Formats: sequence, structure tokens, C-alpha cells
Amino acid sequence: MLVKDLDISEAAKKILVELGYKSLYPPQDEAVKAGVLNNANLVLAIPTASGKTLVAELCMVKSVINGGKAIYLVPLRALASEKFEEFKKWEDLGIRVGLSTGDFDSSGSGLGKYDILVCTNEKADSLLRHHADWISKITVIIADEIHLINSTDRGPTLEVVLARLRQVNPSAQIIALSATISNAFQLAEWLEAELVLSDWRPVILKEGILHNGVINYADGSSQSVPLIDPELSICLAVDTIKNRGQALIFDSTRRNAVSIARRVSSILSSYLNNVEKKTLKLVARETLRSGEVTQISKQLASCIEAGVAFHHAGLNYSQRKLVEENFKNNLIKVVCATPTLAAGVNLPARRVIIRNYRRYDSNFGYRLIPVLEYKQMAGRAGRPKYDTEGESVLIAKNAGEENVLMERYIKGAPEIIESKLASESFLRTQILATIASDYANNRQGIMAFMEKTFYAHQFGSDFIEMILEGVLNFLFSEGMIEPQKNILVATPFGRRISELYIDPMSAVMIRDGLKVNVEQATDIGYLHLICHTPDMPRLYLGRRDYKELGFFADEHKFELRVIAPNEGDDPSEYEWFLSELKMTYLLERWISEVSEDQIISQFGVGSGDIFRFVETADWLLYATYEIAKLLNIKEEFAYIRRVRTRINYGVKEELLDLVKLAGVGRIRARRLYDAGLKNTRDLASVKIEELSKIPTIGKEIAKKIKKQLSNTTEDNTSLLFSNDRQTSLKDFK
Repeated sequence: MLVKDLDISEAAKKILVELGYKSLYPPQDEAVKAGVLNNANLVLAIPTASGKTLVAELCMVKSVINGGKAIYLVPLRALASEKFEEFKKWEDLGIRVGLSTGDFDSSGSGLGKYDILVCTNEKADSLLRHHADWISKITVIIADEIHLINSTDRGPTLEVVLARLRQVNPSAQIIALSATISNAFQLAEWLEAELVLSDWRPVILKEGILHNGVINYADGSSQSVPLIDPELSICLAVDTIKNRGQALIFDSTRRNAVSIARRVSSILSSYLNNVEKKTLKLVARETLRSGEVTQISKQLASCIEAGVAFHHAGLNYSQRKLVEENFKNNLIKVVCATPTLAAGVNLPARRVIIRNYRRYDSNFGYRLIPVLEYKQMAGRAGRPKYDTEGESVLIAKNAGEENVLMERYIKGAPEIIESKLASESFLRTQILATIASDYANNRQGIMAFMEKTFYAHQFGSDFIEMILEGVLNFLFSEGMIEPQKNILVATPFGRRISELYIDPMSAVMIRDGLKVNVEQATDIGYLHLICHTPDMPRLYLGRRDYKELGFFADEHKFELRVIAPNEGDDPSEYEWFLSELKMTYLLERWISEVSEDQIISQFGVGSGDIFRFVETADWLLYATYEIAKLLNIKEEFAYIRRVRTRINYGVKEELLDLVKLAGVGRIRARRLYDAGLKNTRDLASVKIEELSKIPTIGKEIAKKIKKQLSNTTEDNTSLLFSNDRQTSLKDFK
């Protein structure tokens, strides 16, 4: 079908034509014929880069022009940002596009001004709990990456959000976008949707296996690869670059991704021209300015100078963005990444190299990766605007392994996706939310909602009904719900916990910890309290950690608000306690102004990890403050707020007055303090010329600081305690 023949506005067609769209891809054509532009629900299960997003855009734009409103759900913040930028082209039609991924304790009423809202599944869940009034006006719901319903971490939230949106707004059109999966028909049945299932791709995908210097492809063809290095992924990457392509190398661990990138960089620079080398030097410098200088950022900058990069969740947002943008513009030739990249932003390459098809699991040892994960990585092969075909290559050590890989991954079908909803920890959160948000007020109402989930569609609801009784008993015994006449209602405590978007078990732990009488309220006590909750990630324990953390526990035992378990009574519980202490120790190092580089080295994490830990700690400390307010423990208020501010900025208490200034942050605040400018009053009295001479400040930052001071007419310290994490962490870099 030609774009000019689509049943959308002429203005929308004009934008598409100007962007180079002339006709639809076959799967897009199928979707239109299935009635997607006439309000039909649709599950579109097709390979990466086959045009899923455009189908969603056509439906959203048509609906908005006719007075509707659309919400686009994604699993990751990075993907939300990418889609937001992609959809801004429609603003030329007067369509307002918005993005929301943070601040879970907000009614979201201001988001109603947008015609298309891109948000994470968690944010949508929060908006539903707060009864954002504009949700009832939604006419199109897009669920991107719906196959992640299979994910233990993200799946239950996505599933409940879709079920809840259908409950709140049954007339809204639902479009679910997915990679190719074996049971897409079940998703279509659940959503009462048409199914378009296709393996068509705009760029031909050749899947093969490298063994003995030859790639044997599934189509029977083969290709020799010069073995210039013992590391075969490097041979494949260099071969790709020689043929003017780009390569993605996937490995299961960060360490391996970095190691391979460094080895490739030692070879690849000779294939760059002078213009590329000069430009890459500038990108490398920008990489070092994208946050605190660390060993990781130095390694990344060094690789980038040679046209290579690594990409994993340990990098900060700016570093990942630099890698992605410069790979897309063909300046960076090779990216070595962990599989998280395949599930995130769109980053295609001529050749995808899967170096390792096993992953370590702490419970089961090394395990084979799922076929679906392989297919997602392989699906990145082939750049639609540059390549006529793309290649994915697995590496085999022997002929037997080659046969196994061919049958399992290349010829094999992706796994069936299954709901992960029936977990007690998740259900206690959602059942409380159901009652607190007045979506149901008795067992029958709760089960009626659960009957609408994908889990119930797949397996029936008997098991959920078994769990329900225990969850309700827990919520009742912990004072979160109570019976009133013939219905269940949330108590003020229960309602607030649901709004705060934390696990009810976390709330109980925080509440009980606040009631403990300690000799003195300390940072360590509060930090360990939030690290004790199930909402806080745990850190892996190395052999050397046991002794060091044992000393740490003894040193601070009178500050802790949680009773430490006895190692002899329950070794596994004690080990869990030590992992909580390790995260506590990391956060304590952060607020003590220990450099990122030292924290990275000591704890084996990356800058991106530190950001996520700090962000989670910030939110849990905000929740702690709100719970203290509910309990009217006034003596805790000031201390909790102070610890939270220190977590936000990673500073000692003496810098709190300085870091509230935009653009200052932990590094510059320390420079100012050490120069004798200990607070904003000192800054107000110093001249711009003197201020600009302080290391890391400079003239522009000095002007910015002075302007803020001259514009300050009232105490703005309240900004430090905003519940918007994105605002309070803006100076993290």
C-alpha cells in the first residue's frame, strides 16, 4: 500500500513523504488490512526494524487528530527517550508529545495536556494508582516490547498496567508490539486483538556460525574470515570494517565486553582516515567530560579514539548516549556490548557477533541463553538505509558445537512467553494498589480483576486465589487494609504506601525500623534501613567481603535499626544481611565524597550503577520521610531530609548550602569550599573574576552562580526535598 492511499490526514501523509516513506512494508500493509486504522486491536509480532513503530504512530496520529489521546508504554527509560525524540516530528501538526518516566508520587494531572504521552510501564502504573483524570480520555494504548511480560522483573507491571487500562477505559484501542514469539496468538486472544505475525525484514538476515575460519550460513552458503587474531570475534569485526560495515559484538559480561573493545581498538585505528581520527579525538574528550573522570571513562575514551566502544549498564547515561549517537553516524565502527543493548535502543549493524551464548546464574551456574534473546541480538544485524543484508554470527569451538548452535539458535523457535504475575511479593503490591485506588473493595472484585490478566488467560486463576488469602492477611495484620461493613478499605497508612510506589513489605520494615530506639540517629542507621528493604538491590559478595563487612557490622551495630542475625544460627540469612551492609557501605562512601572511581574500584560497579543505587536510595528515603510523617515521629524529620539531600548530591553535610545551586554539584562544591567559599553568603561577596579562577568553575559557571544568587529572593532549600527524583538528581554528573 502506498502512503498516499492511507486513511490518515493529508498533513500526516506529507510529513511521512518528506521523511522518505513512499509505501508500507508487507507487515505494515497487513496491519492496515487487519483494521488497525479503524480502531481494531492488534498484536504485531515481527522482527526488529520491520516497521512496528510506524504502525503505532499512524494509529496515534489519526486518533489524536480526531480528538483522541494516546499513551505509549515502554519498559526502559532509554527507550522512552528515544521514542519521545522520534515522535516529536508530529508536533508540526500541532500534536503535543510528552515524556514521563520518574516521580511516582505525583497525580500526573499536568500530563493531561499532552496528546501523545511516552512513559515507562512503572510510571503508567503510578498514574493509575493516583487516578490521573485524563486517563479516561485515552483512545489508543501502545504496549512496546510486550514479550517482556515473560520477564520476572518487568513483566508483572506491564501485565497489570494493560489489564488496568482496559478496565478503566474498555473502549480504547490496544496495539501490542513484539519481537517474533511462539505464542503471540495467546497475547492476541488475551487482548481480543487481530494478530499480524511475520518474519519479513527490510534487510535480509543471514545467520551463520564461525568454525575453523569459515562462516557456514543457514542458507547453505559460506564465507572465509582471515584469522588475524586468536580472538575470533576480533577477526570477524575487522573483516566487517574492511568491507565498510559496522559490527556489534555481544558478550554476557561487562568485563569481557570491555576487554574485547580494548583489544579491537589496538588493531582498528589503522583502518580510520584522518578526518575520522580527528573527530573521534573530540568525542573522546567529550566522554571524559560526561561525568567524573574514572578508570572506566578513561578506557572508554581510549577505545573511542580508535573507533571502538563498549556499552553496558555500568556507563552513565551521557556515556551511553555518546556511544549510541556516534555508532549511528558511522564514526564508531565497533561496539562491544552486553545483551541489555539488544533489548534497549535501536542500534543496527552490518554484522552482529554473538561471542558467548552462556550466562552465569548464581543459582544454577552457567546456562544457555534463551533463543528469544539470541533472536533479539541477531535482529540488530542489517542497517536498513545502508545494507542490503545483515549477518549474525555465533562462534563455535568444534564441529559438534556448530551443529548444536545451528539447531538450537538459528533453526530453533523462540520460547513461549509466560506470565510471571503469580508471585506473592508482586501481588501484595498490586492487591494493595487495587484496594487503595478503589478499583475493587472485596475478594470477589479483586479476583474479577485478576481474571482479566494474561496469567489467568494462560493458566486460570486458581493459584492466584490461593495466594490472595495470604496477601490479604498480611495487609490486614500490618494495618494497611481494614474491613468496613461488607467491604475492604485501605487505611491512611496503606493508601499512602500504595501512592509511594514501594513494596508493602518495605513499608513495614521502614515503619518498624523508625520505631526502634537507637542510641543515636546516624546516617548508617537510615541507610541500612532502606538497604534492608526488598526494593533496594543487593550487591554480590566476594570472598574478601565477609571479613571486612563483619568488622563494619560490629563497628555500627548500635546504630542499626534492624537486629543483625547470628551467623551460626542461619548462615544464609547472615549472608543476606552482609549484602545489605555492602550496599549501605557503598552509599556511605558516596555521601562521604569518595570519588566515583574509588567506589567503582572498591565495589566492582560502574557510574551507571551508582546512579541507579543513589536514585533508589533517594526514593526510599523520601518514602521513609513520608512514613515518619504518618507516624508523627517529628524528631526524625530533619535528619531524614538531610540524609536524603546528601544522597542526592553525594556530599558531606558541610556542602549542603553550596550544592543547592544549579550547575555546582559535588565536585565544584568541594572546590569552592576548599577555596574558602563555604556557603552562598561567601559566594555572594566574591567577584566573578576571582570565582572563575577556581578549578572546574570557569567564567561561564561563575556567571551562572552569581546570577542565581542575585535572583534569589527567598530561601529555596525546599527544592532539595522535591519528590521528583529527576529534578533532585539533576547535578549528579
